[in-house]
Amino acid sequence: MQEELIYSKNIVTPEGIEDGYLRISQGKIVSITDKVPFDFKGPITDAEHLYLMPGLVDPHVHINEPGRTHWEGFETATLAAAASGITTLVDMPLNSSPVTINEHNFQIKLKASEDKLNVNVGFWGGVVPGNENELDDLLKGGVLGLKAFMTHSGIDDFPNSEYHELKNALLTLKKYGRPLLVHCELSADHPGIEKHKGNPTSYKDYLASRPKDWENKAIEQMIQLCRETKSHVHIVHLSSAEALSMIEEAKAEGLPLSVETAQHYLVFCAEEIPDGTTMYKCAPPIREKANNELLWQALKDGLISFVATDHSPAPPELKESESGNLYKAWGGIAGLQFALSSFWTAAHERGFTVTDVAKWLAENPADFLQMKNKGRLVAGADADLFIWNPKAKISIGENEIHHRHKISPYANREWLGQVIATYVNGVKVYENGMLKNPHQGHVLLKK
Repeated sequence: MQEELIYSKNIVTPEGIEDGYLRISQGKIVSITDKVPFDFKGPITDAEHLYLMPGLVDPHVHINEPGRTHWEGFETATLAAAASGITTLVDMPLNSSPVTINEHNFQIKLKASEDKLNVNVGFWGGVVPGNENELDDLLKGGVLGLKAFMTHSGIDDFPNSEYHELKNALLTLKKYGRPLLVHCELSADHPGIEKHKGNPTSYKDYLASRPKDWENKAIEQMIQLCRETKSHVHIVHLSSAEALSMIEEAKAEGLPLSVETAQHYLVFCAEEIPDGTTMYKCAPPIREKANNELLWQALKDGLISFVATDHSPAPPELKESESGNLYKAWGGIAGLQFALSSFWTAAHERGFTVTDVAKWLAENPADFLQMKNKGRLVAGADADLFIWNPKAKISIGENEIHHRHKISPYANREWLGQVIATYVNGVKVYENGMLKNPHQGHVLLKK
């Protein structure tokens, strides 16, 4: 593998922005220096005023292969990731078929990923009723942790777990020092559900059918389980700002609790979503602007550790794109290719910087995954990085979307931030909208 030197006036490091030369060799960052190293003989890429950033890390992606590759697959998902500067992602144990709830199914998943990875990919295992005896083998097999639902997942072969099952999973995970990721909603009957059934295209009625109280009660329960087991609980895609005070108290108590939110909870707000636009449907739902501004503040304060896409696409017929029926539509947002530009646009509007982006989309999620060699531009780290222009205005239409399906609330809007080139393990895999050197990604197993 040939050495390469990349010059930029704006190298984003954990210590700040540096003007210099980043040296790549054998898939690693060798050094960052202010001059060309005396012994360097290879090619030099001059990025000039463009920014050199650590590759983004997205720990929450539904790739759906095998079994539902017609929803999304490894090939399309990892290309879309590279287009957004994402060099590492972690695949959820659903909505593939079979679901990743035992070692046998995990091996099927690994086999399905062969020769298809344009970025690095790790995997979560799943917790469902009755698979408590499978969890050790899954963890020994290399999954990075486990995922559970407290309400119906949308997939019948991945049912939600009860309190005792969640506690058992946490005690098992404690032996391995890995997290339990939890979809926190405790569903209960209330009048809003029936009202939404009668008015299925109303976004306001959909929002009312999944109240914040569902999230708040579920998070309260998971904090109690975290307290009982002293095992790492991770709350995925937080949308209810009402839960932030509980989270703050739990962290002050020293509990091993971490939290993520998603781009769509920070970029969009309920007041602006037109009725019948099912591409905005997700669970928990996108909430009101005042709520979402509190999520931004929690991110700034460190209560929320990082942002992950929860990319969960589905075919047009499942999204009820033509009918606009929010009650029937699959709940999931396709956002992988827009992870950087959408977040940066909204962050920039609020006065945040590219170093904040590096922290919330690269360094902190890498730390959460216990991958110290990713998410930062330092000597010795993996050469996962990208070159971009944070000032460029872009709009990505259907012809430029690399997801398998082109349905996304982020499409055909103006955003800030254009990815010029993405490197994975020291190899340029994406440049100027095109895949350059396919399948350079590695499978990331935890042993």
